[in-house]
Amino acid sequence: MTRILIADDHPMVRDALRNAVLYSCQASTVEEADSLDGVMAALDRLDGDVDLVLLDVTMPGMNGLNGLRALRQRFPATPVVMVSAHEERRLVREAIDSGAVGFIPKSTPRDVIAAALRQVLNGDIYLPPFSESEQAQEAAEDAETADIARRIATLTAQQLRVLELVGTGKLNKEIAFDLGITETTVKAHVSAILQKLKVYSRTQAVVIANRVLADKR
Repeated sequence: MTRILIADDHPMVRDALRNAVLYSCQASTVEEADSLDGVMAALDRLDGDVDLVLLDVTMPGMNGLNGLRALRQRFPATPVVMVSAHEERRLVREAIDSGAVGFIPKSTPRDVIAAALRQVLNGDIYLPPFSESEQAQEAAEDAETADIARRIATLTAQQLRVLELVGTGKLNKEIAFDLGITETTVKAHVSAILQKLKVYSRTQAVVIANRVLADKR
């Protein structure tokens, strides 16, 4: 018996996904939900005994991919495929990194959706195809992120602590108090941080550091 849970707040989308599900795997049971709370309630009722969840990225309660992460934490054995009207490569990659076993854009033809569902139910991961330009753009972004990570790796432990406190919006004198050092020492650390990261302001330093940290979350 194959049980699929379709979670989307738009009835027409749920109907389309239901047709694709029935077409692809002859599911014996198709459950539906229109919010993350509804998904959690259905999985609680079924003791997590669902072969696959089709989860809309922007459904109420999702808060981006935080809903996916919460679902995976609570029901780690339940496979989840993200469904979205957006298909940016970075979003797809983040969804997979957050525990999804597939990502299906809503613009995908029914036959392709059906094939994707069969692929996932067979234990594989499904990713939508991307153009060469999108692949080249991601490669460039990855290279830039790797370069930033290398620069951050040159910071000392104390400089990393200073950078973290700068990111919280604290002034030099507050950082000096927190770390038990002089304000002059803090200024020296900030200057070294800007030089090593090849930026010209505290704000730039925080922005590029957060970019690397966001990719690791």
